[in-house]
Amino acid sequence: MAFCSTLVLGGARSGKSVFAENLVLASDKPKIYIATGQAFDDEMKERIDEHKVRRGDEWRTIEAPLDVCQVLENDCAGAAVLFDCVTLWISNLMADERDVVQEVERLCTLLGDLNCDLTIVSNEVGLGIVPENALARKFRDEAGRANQMIAAACDRVVFMVAGLPLHMKGQ
Repeated sequence: MAFCSTLVLGGARSGKSVFAENLVLASDKPKIYIATGQAFDDEMKERIDEHKVRRGDEWRTIEAPLDVCQVLENDCAGAAVLFDCVTLWISNLMADERDVVQEVERLCTLLGDLNCDLTIVSNEVGLGIVPENALARKFRDEAGRANQMIAAACDRVVFMVAGLPLHMKGQ
């Protein structure tokens, strides 16, 4: 059985998560949501709760702020999986002082041997101004490199703008 990987990329509030959720919901496979967000404050808790309510009970949620690759390797066989999102994962990896490039390379290697349909959500952070501080620039650079690597490894890439999908790679 052939499995498919899709990267859904876009800016904040571009509609990428809803679009990605609908891609997964169209599958007749069991649905798994790999969540990378962490509720460090009330506002983020509200955002996470909003996502959970929108998804409903049809999804199995696995919280994986750092170990996304391990979850993909061990917990997702035969499922339709949504990994939301790469940029939060990168933030978590940076905060934990892990090697971001190594983790993204590991993910890209896994994409070649998937045993699930995987939809990946990521923010395009490189369309704005150059950040004023070194940490923000490092994050922007890590995210940009990761998006390029993941896009190259995925079967399909969709760029979201104002709720509209632009199909950039694949069918």
